[in-house]
Amino acid sequence: MYGLIGKMRAMRGQRDAMMDILLASTGAMPGCLNYIIATDPADADAIWVTEVWTDAESHKASVQLPEIQAAIAKARPIIAGFEFQVETHPVGGFGLPVKAE
Repeated sequence: MYGLIGKMRAMRGQRDAMMDILLASTGAMPGCLNYIIATDPADADAIWVTEVWTDAESHKASVQLPEIQAAIAKARPIIAGFEFQVETHPVGGFGLPVKAE
């Protein structure tokens, strides 16, 4: 499996609008096992995104989906920036398949 954990920042006061865009565009992404959008209780403009994919190729391909391209275009004006992104290699957990050895 392939995972990403990232923190993005919305323009001041636009966090909820950005989350709405993300939530509306993440319904059917082939290879996506888990896509969690969360607020940051200490930062009113920050959004945390935690993703788990079957593999890195599925994640890369998702960016080319028309729904995702439209969401990126819609969100671009209210994105203040990306603070960081960490790549992970999930091995399983509640709601995820067990990694084959």
